[in-house]
Amino acid sequence: MEPHSKFSGLRQRLLSHHPSAFLLVTQVVLLILYAVFDGREGHRLIISVFGLVVLLMVLWVVTASSRVQWMAWSIATPAILLSLLALLIDNPTLSALSSLLESILYFYTAGTLIAYMLEDTRVTTDELFAVGVTFTLLAWGFAHAYYVSLVWRPDSIINMTTGSTPTFLELLFLSFTNLSATGLGDIMPVSAPARVLAMLEQFCGVGYVAMVVSRLIGLMSKKYSRKTER
Repeated sequence: MEPHSKFSGLRQRLLSHHPSAFLLVTQVVLLILYAVFDGREGHRLIISVFGLVVLLMVLWVVTASSRVQWMAWSIATPAILLSLLALLIDNPTLSALSSLLESILYFYTAGTLIAYMLEDTRVTTDELFAVGVTFTLLAWGFAHAYYVSLVWRPDSIINMTTGSTPTFLELLFLSFTNLSATGLGDIMPVSAPARVLAMLEQFCGVGYVAMVVSRLIGLMSKKYSRKTER
């Protein structure tokens, strides 16, 4: 087989997957960039630009999953435009509005992926990627919601180790630990709105894990019952 044909075949196989697989990989790369650069000023632009790439990937996922296309575009378009403006103009209010719209977009995308996973009775590889990326979308969505709370009230979330205002990476860390019920507790919501957000995230995390586990067990039991009946 010629190299061009091999490349075309590989490209077709990659593009045949649901875009959630590519979004999950992109989010993992962004986390690696956070770890490598560790908040250094000179690399903030790289993180911000790659964050915009993640947002464009979210747009791809939501338009591929949502049956109500106008709803997906009406949320995604202003979210991306505001994120681009926030990247160019350093303004807390603009950043808060951008994070608010991004949070809504992440939550809406997570909802469309859950609907995508529940629309059939088979567990495919694409759906397993969707399971993973839905979790990360919820984590990112709550992290942006925490950021809005922090801009609204700068003392609403505190780094208990240093006593300083958390960075976005620390808010993302809080979101992941809270959503997964790890609860390490060094980044602490202290205001009422921030604590309500934390409780809502705990509820979503437990509910999501219970839904995924129960669905997988149900489908496996159904598959096993069909085999024994034959």
